[in-house]
Amino acid sequence: MPRISCSAAIHQQIGISIFHMKTTLAHQLADYTCAQRFEDLSKEVVHEVKRRVIDSLGCALGAWKEEPFLIARKLAADFSAKHGSTIFGTDHKAPPDWAAFANGCAIRYFDFNDTYLSKEPAHPSDNISPALAVAESIGAGGRELITAIALAYEVQCRLCDAASIRERGWDHVTYGTFSTALAAAYLMKLDPAKTRHAVNIAGVAGAAMRQARAGELSHWKGVAFATAARHGVFAALLAREGMTGPAPIFEGEMGFEKQLGVSLGNVGEKFRGAPAMILKTSIKYWPAEYHSQSAIEAALFLRSQIDDLSKIKGVVIESHDAAVDIIGSEPEKWKPKTRETADHSLPYITAIALIDGEVTDRQFGPQRFKDPGVWKFLENVKVERHAELSAMYPEAVGNIVHVDLADGRRLTRRVDYPLGNAKNRLKDSAVEGKFLGLVEPVIGERRAKKIIELVWKLDEAKNVDGLVQAMKMTNDQGMIE
Repeated sequence: MPRISCSAAIHQQIGISIFHMKTTLAHQLADYTCAQRFEDLSKEVVHEVKRRVIDSLGCALGAWKEEPFLIARKLAADFSAKHGSTIFGTDHKAPPDWAAFANGCAIRYFDFNDTYLSKEPAHPSDNISPALAVAESIGAGGRELITAIALAYEVQCRLCDAASIRERGWDHVTYGTFSTALAAAYLMKLDPAKTRHAVNIAGVAGAAMRQARAGELSHWKGVAFATAARHGVFAALLAREGMTGPAPIFEGEMGFEKQLGVSLGNVGEKFRGAPAMILKTSIKYWPAEYHSQSAIEAALFLRSQIDDLSKIKGVVIESHDAAVDIIGSEPEKWKPKTRETADHSLPYITAIALIDGEVTDRQFGPQRFKDPGVWKFLENVKVERHAELSAMYPEAVGNIVHVDLADGRRLTRRVDYPLGNAKNRLKDSAVEGKFLGLVEPVIGERRAKKIIELVWKLDEAKNVDGLVQAMKMTNDQGMIE
């Protein structure tokens, strides 16, 4: 076997290193991002992006008076930018990363925006706030915005497919730092090198603790992704100006995989062709954590068969492991003391659907979730694991609700694919109805319908100025007509 000279060996090793560096996940993500074109998106994807923008803006405007959004927009109002982005409902333009944060708090507050379930669950419409903020700040058109949103969905959902990080104590919004940085980089038209640096900068300080969703929940449950989005946009802004970031951010000795204790495998090879993962995500029909949606549907069905609530002796909810682990096992879920805990409590959500016969924002007010009578009812609500439902997850998101009556009868309802699920899609009219229900009380019917009209024509818009202006309020209390 011929000997290789020291010089040749060094050059060979350098060649291997260069080859390895060019095939890192950050390189693959950057190349994929820079290759995207609106013309390559399917009609179905374009239409679905519009539906999610309508849905997300509805959630945001519906939360106009809610405390986290009040706090966020008050804080953002202290900062202005020459090329800024509008805080929803106002005429104030803040730096795009601040707008991404404030508007993201609004979209997420009601826990009513869409969902993707996989090894890691997520709310991919959280990406819409940062994409819209960047689009406005640089004057991008509707087609560019639609492409950026589809791209962000693709990145976040495929990372969620690759590995669970919540099992290791990290929050799902960690993946959002990458998806938002890439969406921002696409809109800013960064080249592959600068796009890669945006990913590197976003990743090195983007890991978020899962404590945001453990025990008694706080405002931060709905603010965590907004923070990730702000960081992702800021990373892209820095990269645009020439800031470099540490690499390889995923595979490195002290990189993402090593620090979070996961392997992303060959996820980079999944990024081929035009983005389409948005078609696998689901819209919420009720304002509560997604794993409870089928339990709500089942409970409302059973409620119609019960003429006297005093006849209910007990309730048993059989669910899959993810639902039990996330929203059905901690003691705080049986005595919720915050809205965030209540809308992440499988026993409370199911019980209140049975008691009130509806699940709306009203059911998550303190007067309901702290009601002693409700807490007394919850003492007889049990959550149990169901092997078949666990095996079907995440393709199905099932719950079985049993209501035991005083006369010995047991009423049972099982729902695997709740309304709004990717396999049980809401009609466009239902998406619009959800939007109008949230927004009409805030800005009136005429202006609410105008926003819907603008979103359906988003691919024809030269910029997004008209859309953000259509959401303007007069003040925190009044409507404008």
